[in-house]
Amino acid sequence: MAGATALVVIIATIPEETPDHRADEPVANGDLPVDAALEAIGEPILVVHHGRVTVANAAARQLLGSHVVGEDARVAIRHPGAAEHVADGSSFPVDLVGLGTLDQRWQMRVSQLGPHSRLVHLSNQTGQYAADRMRVDFVANASHELRTPLASILGYVETLTDEAGDDPDLRKRFLGVVFDEARRMERLVEDLMSLSRIEAEKFRPPRTEVDLAAVAREVRDSLLTTHGNRGADIAMNIADDLPRVPGDQGQLSQLLYNLIGNAMKYGRHGTPVTVTLAPRADQLSVVVADEGDGIAPEHLPRLTERFYRVDAGRSRSLGGTGLGLAIVKHVVERHRGRLDIASTVGVGTRVTVTLPAVRDRDAASAAPEPLS
Repeated sequence: MAGATALVVIIATIPEETPDHRADEPVANGDLPVDAALEAIGEPILVVHHGRVTVANAAARQLLGSHVVGEDARVAIRHPGAAEHVADGSSFPVDLVGLGTLDQRWQMRVSQLGPHSRLVHLSNQTGQYAADRMRVDFVANASHELRTPLASILGYVETLTDEAGDDPDLRKRFLGVVFDEARRMERLVEDLMSLSRIEAEKFRPPRTEVDLAAVAREVRDSLLTTHGNRGADIAMNIADDLPRVPGDQGQLSQLLYNLIGNAMKYGRHGTPVTVTLAPRADQLSVVVADEGDGIAPEHLPRLTERFYRVDAGRSRSLGGTGLGLAIVKHVVERHRGRLDIASTVGVGTRVTVTLPAVRDRDAASAAPEPLS
């Protein structure tokens, strides 16, 4: 049923003491009728009987080692916070840091199966923790980015209310700074709203056919206005047989604006910014290359993080919000494309975006009908 949550209930019976089986003997892996069900569960599951692991499913053996069956649970789980929790059978979850690898975070839940038997369920929370950490960092960074220009505005306004406001030249200069800082806040808020909208739509791939060549030319013309001193440096190479792409024209325009704008900002003056659009099998590739200072390899994996800057001071002085490449990444993901960034220090940076192209209608109509 769509939207329903599946609930799996496992009932395990630990054999009581009989002439053929003592209750203090470990139950061999495979003796329980629930083994097949446990093996099918993707998360680590252990059955502990009299303090020893009697059953470990495939996920548990992969995490803790194939030798854990028959071991003391304290040795098998290898975490000081787990031993007491398994022993007393507490039902509340406990967080385990460093189980598996040092950067992994797990949540352990223990259920009582009997007086001396426990079902131990380990749930990997590493991804959830990282997402929570990103949200906290995002709020902190956004607050900082807004507070910086706001503090500047308040400072200049306070100065203007004093004697300095009587000096026409000083007043004009200070009001210019206030205007620039207000525009900076406006750009940041606009980028935050754009990012929020793109993320909200990421599971709805766009269907409208977009002429990316026309969009690229419009972006170039717009950048000529804002970067007139570098406008002549934009070299556009657009293939004649360029296919259309299924896309959101506004978001694709923003993608190109961010990529070409970045290349113009960080490329050396007098060097070209090359924009190439070409077909590639059933895809379309967009390559934006500059001849700037380049980016060191250790920074490349983090370039699409929100507010990450290689040189924070330079980025702010050039009007950057720290969200441009994060927006590019999410636009590419929504369009089911691929983003690759390559850079060499002292040579320049090359960004490649690959997007699925609209299938040729003639080819589609000529394709054989599927067999019924």
